[in-house]
Amino acid sequence: MTTPTVSETLTLHPDDSVSIAATDLPAGQVVPGRAGPFRLRQAIASGHKYARRNIAAGEIVRKYGQPIGRAVAPIAAGEHVPVHNVESLRGRGDLETRRHGDAETRRGIAVPRTETVAGDPMAPLTFPGYRRKDGRVGIRNHVLVLATVQCANAVVERIGRGLPQVVALTHEHGCAQIGDDLAQTRRVLEGFAGHPNVGAVLLVGLGCETMPTAEIAERLASSGVICQRLTIQEEGGSRAALRRGLSIAGELLAEAAQARPEPAPISELIVGVECGGSDGWSGVTANPAVGVASDRLVRSGGTVILSEVTEFIGAEHLLAARAAAPEIARRIVDATLKRENAVRRLGIDMRGGQPSPGNIAGGLTTIEEKSLGAITKGGSTPIREFLGYAYRPSVRGLVVMDTPGSDPESVSAMVAGGAQIVVFTTGRGSPTGCSVAPVIKVCSNSPTYRRLMEDMDLDAGTIVEAGEPLADVGRRIFEEIVAVAGGKQTAAEAWGHREFAIETIGPRL
Repeated sequence: MTTPTVSETLTLHPDDSVSIAATDLPAGQVVPGRAGPFRLRQAIASGHKYARRNIAAGEIVRKYGQPIGRAVAPIAAGEHVPVHNVESLRGRGDLETRRHGDAETRRGIAVPRTETVAGDPMAPLTFPGYRRKDGRVGIRNHVLVLATVQCANAVVERIGRGLPQVVALTHEHGCAQIGDDLAQTRRVLEGFAGHPNVGAVLLVGLGCETMPTAEIAERLASSGVICQRLTIQEEGGSRAALRRGLSIAGELLAEAAQARPEPAPISELIVGVECGGSDGWSGVTANPAVGVASDRLVRSGGTVILSEVTEFIGAEHLLAARAAAPEIARRIVDATLKRENAVRRLGIDMRGGQPSPGNIAGGLTTIEEKSLGAITKGGSTPIREFLGYAYRPSVRGLVVMDTPGSDPESVSAMVAGGAQIVVFTTGRGSPTGCSVAPVIKVCSNSPTYRRLMEDMDLDAGTIVEAGEPLADVGRRIFEEIVAVAGGKQTAAEAWGHREFAIETIGPRL
């Protein structure tokens, strides 16, 4: 056998102890290594790792030039490097002592001076948007019928079936919640009801729940939102509420239809970035390509929200080093530690949840490895703000939001915080969407893109399969953002994917 072409293997950093198979490689295939070519000891699937030199038991394994775990046994050059011979050192409640890479050592991170990013040299871009009374701009003009409590779900669903032009949104929250948990649910519901992509909203409650439907309606109306409400108990039951709800929703559709789009600058956009169903290619193709698009949007005056703090574990020091102020850096590290310590208190190995079984099957081994790829969605600009769950950004540029890694919970929080569009990368093929904000799906590898084309919007696997430059894929993603802002329908919209979930904080009473 001959040494493979560059396209068959990939080494991301000179210090890495592993390389990636860029295509399915058979056992015995000759591959390049630190000390010269050698043969693979096992077949290596595309996106999976093999040792590019001998790795001793207990040695730190590196990818991206960063630690991704520790070898639990000797690993010979050419051997597969999956979960059976490498363990994560982070988020591990089952480890008795803290080892290399513990985030506690990173509390005192020095924050370098950051400079304002220069403006994008391209001509200013605009999109047809709906200017709302609070000054924000929507890219859609939905009429939302929103349950404020789970007891109203059946009525809301029937309104949606009777008037398919509306967006009917149900959930499992709104009662038996108290304190911060209730406040967070309310913040998300108000964020959706008052979202700039929503032209009018009907709130449907039961009448005895802890979520104050009437109070929410008054607050929304006072901020200029076209809002109506009804409660099932006041209307005389579900059937009466359905009849009344259909009538109100019909009126709201007519009222919202009077809105006319007008040109708005691209700087009005808030874009949330998400990854789900990640694989070994996500951190090499789709995520960094989204990072290129993120940088371009920030240079154009727009805002990007990077979330999923659980997927900062092992990479939070890199984000903290980009913070525009020491307080932002501290909040990034503290939020990561808080979520990591929640896992540690359970006394378990988090693998199977982070990374998930699908992540592992796709070539990811540890949370550190996943995180190092995940954070690249945020590009390279300074981090201007750290937000709590579902809060609105108060500045433009790159911001971080404290959300879990659960895709629906994270997407819902960013949209509640005002994101008009979400760019969602996937390697395994997640179809997750959102009820009021279009979700653009970027696939990390071409075989999955071709297999699940009806659920995908863009293929970033061309970086590996066809040698397309990363910058060109990033440009395509940016252009897709502009096109979707202008009305282009995404695959998730076409299929009616409207996944929605809210992270819970406390117990139900």
